[in-house]
Amino acid sequence: MKGDRVEIVVDAGDTTRTYEVVASRAGRRVETAVRRGVVEVSEVTRSGTVVRTARFMANRVLALVEQPVPREESSEKAG
Repeated sequence: MKGDRVEIVVDAGDTTRTYEVVASRAGRRVETAVRRGVVEVSEVTRSGTVVRTARFMANRVLALVEQPVPREESSEKAG
C-alpha cells in the first residue's frame, strides 16, 4: 500500500546509517526477508514483481522498523 515504509539502521563502523525503503505508488507494498545472513527489503507490485531491493549484511543491521500505513476502518458496522 502506498506509504508503507521500512527503516533499516546499519552499523557503519564508528557511526550508524539509516536507510528507508518506501512503497512509492498505490498498490505497492514493502516486504522484508532474512536469507543466508542477508536482510532484503523489497518494494513489490500487486502482481508480485519486485521493483527494487535493498540488501544488507544481517550482522550489521541494528534495527529493522516496519511502519505500515494506518488502515482506515469503516465507520459503518454490519449488524
